[in-house]
Amino acid sequence: MNNIRNFCIIAHIDHGKSTLADRLLEYTKTITDKELQAQTLDSMDLERERGITIKSKAIQMQYLHKNEQYTLNLIDTPGHVDFAYEVSRSIAACEGALLIVDATQGIQAQTISNLYQAIGHDLTVIPILNKMDMPNAMPEEVEDQIIDLLGCKRSEIIRASGKTGQGVEDILAAIVETIPPPVGELDAPLQCLIFDSVFNSFRGIIAYFKVVNGQIKKGDLVKFYNTGKEYYADEVGVLRLGYVPRDVLKTGDVGYIISGIKTSKEVKVGDTITHVRRSCAKAIDGFEEVKPMVFAGVYPIDTEDYEDLRAAVEKLQLNDASLTFMPESSMALGFGFRCGFLGLLHMEIVQERLDREYNMDVITTVPNVPYIVYTTRGETIEVHNPSGLPEAGSIDYVEEPYISAQVITHADYIGNIMTLCLSKRGELKKQHYLTTDRVELVFDMPLAEIVFDFYDKLKSISKGYASFDYHTTGYRPSKLVKLDILLNGENVDALSALTHVDNAYGLGKRMCEKLKELIPRQQFDVAIQAAIGSKIISRETVKALRKDVTAKCYGGDISRKRKLLEKQKKGKKRMKQVGNVEVPQKAFLAVLKLD
Repeated sequence: MNNIRNFCIIAHIDHGKSTLADRLLEYTKTITDKELQAQTLDSMDLERERGITIKSKAIQMQYLHKNEQYTLNLIDTPGHVDFAYEVSRSIAACEGALLIVDATQGIQAQTISNLYQAIGHDLTVIPILNKMDMPNAMPEEVEDQIIDLLGCKRSEIIRASGKTGQGVEDILAAIVETIPPPVGELDAPLQCLIFDSVFNSFRGIIAYFKVVNGQIKKGDLVKFYNTGKEYYADEVGVLRLGYVPRDVLKTGDVGYIISGIKTSKEVKVGDTITHVRRSCAKAIDGFEEVKPMVFAGVYPIDTEDYEDLRAAVEKLQLNDASLTFMPESSMALGFGFRCGFLGLLHMEIVQERLDREYNMDVITTVPNVPYIVYTTRGETIEVHNPSGLPEAGSIDYVEEPYISAQVITHADYIGNIMTLCLSKRGELKKQHYLTTDRVELVFDMPLAEIVFDFYDKLKSISKGYASFDYHTTGYRPSKLVKLDILLNGENVDALSALTHVDNAYGLGKRMCEKLKELIPRQQFDVAIQAAIGSKIISRETVKALRKDVTAKCYGGDISRKRKLLEKQKKGKKRMKQVGNVEVPQKAFLAVLKLD
C-alpha cells in the first residue's frame, strides 16, 4: 500500500489537463507510441469534436522512482462547470490532486471552485504551471496568483508543458514524494466505493471502484450495500487503456468488477461493495446527492419509441450519474420524461449522446428551473414543469432558486459585465482585485436568468477572457407568471414557460414572432398567441395559402367575384375547424436560442 498513489487532475476548462495526462502516460510507458493519440483519455467522439472532457477517466500507471516501483492511479476530470459532479466523485476516490493553471491565462473561476472541493476533502494539492512553451506565457505573474490562492512557496510550483513534455519528471517525482499513500486496513471487512459505471452489451454493467478496506478476489460472493443485491465477482482487475484482469485487489487499489449485472437500477454510483459472509458494519459515505438545476421534457419523435427511450436513458444514467429522470406526458408530444440536468451544456451533451449511442431522435422542451409554490391552503409544491403550476387564484407566492455567481475577468470588461448581470436581475455583492488588471466580481442572481444564453453573452462581451462559476444559495420569493402559447386557441403545453413578470411581455412577443417564421403555412389562417392566464399579450398570424379563385372572372359584375370569394371563405372556415397544426422540432430549439 505504501507504493500506491491515487490522484486526479483538476483545472479550469481548456487549461491542458488531458494533454498533460498524455505526457504522464507516455513517460511511464503505460501506452505505446502506436496507441498514443492527442487526448488519449478522451475516448468519446463528442469529446474529441468539441475539445472538452465530459467524463472523468481512470487509468493505472507503473513508475520507477529511486529503484522502487510505484503504482499511480490517475483520474482525468472535466473542467466545465456543468460537469462539476464528475469532479466531486473523482476527488472522493483520491488522496492528492494536480492543480493545473494555464501560464497564459492565470487562475480562473473553475480553478478556484475545484480547488476548494479538493481542500474540503483534505487532498494534497500540487500546483503546476502549464503551457510554459507558449510565447505569451506570464510565469512570474501567474505564480504570484497561485501563491496568493494556495499560500505555497514559489519553489513548490512546477513549471511544465503538456505539448513539449517539460516538467513531467518533476511532476511524477512530486506525486510520489508529496501525495500520501491511501489509508485503510487490509484485514478489515471489505469496503469498496463505486465512483463510476458503464454498460457493456456483452458483459452487463461494469462498476469502477476504489478499495477502501479489505481485499476482493475473483469469484468472491459480494453484495451492493444500498440495493442489497448479491453477485459473484466473475472478474476483477485494474484499469489500463483496456481492462486488465487480476486475481485479487487490495486496500488502496482502484479497479473494476464484472458480475453479470443486467439492470441499471442495481448499481448506484456512491454505493459500497462488501462481502456477503463478512460484511462491513456501515456503508462508506458516498458523495453528496446530485441536485439538478435545469429541467426539460425529453420526448421521442415517434411515440412508439417510448420504451426504447426509457432503456436508453437508464443506460446513459449509469455512465452519467448527474442525470435524473421521471416519466411525464404532454398533450402536444405524448409520453416522455422530465429530465434533470446540471446545466444547458449538459442537456445538449445528453441529447447528442442519445442520438449517437442509442439512435434516439428526441424533442426537448423549453428548459426551466425548479420553483417552490406556496398555496393559500398552506401547501408547498415543488414545480419542475409549467403545466404543474396550480391555478393563479390558489397561489400565495412562488420562490425561485438564487445563485452566487463568481466572474473573474480582465479589468477592461467590468462595465459590460456589470451591465449584463444587472440586466439579468443580478445584485453586485463583492468586487475584489486579484491583481492590478484582474478582478473578481460576485453577484447574487436568479438561476433562471443564467440558464439560457448567459454564458455565451459573457464570453462574447469579454472577448473570451471572463470565466464563470456558480453555486446555489437557496430560494427567494419572486413575482413569476406562467406564459402560455396558443395555436388557434389550443394551448401547446410543451412551449409554456415560467418567467418573471418583467420579462413576460418581451418573451411572449419574441416567441410569437419566432413561431410565425417557423410554422409552415397551412390552407387556413393560424393564430399564434401568447397569454398570461386569460389575458392575451401578443399575437401573430400565419396567413393561409390561397388559390386565386377569381382568376377565371374576366369582366362582368363584381358580385360574381364576391360569390367565389365567399365560397372559398366557407371552405377555409370548415378546414380550420378540422385542421391541426404540427409544431416542427426547429420551433422548440429556436425558443431556446431567443436573443
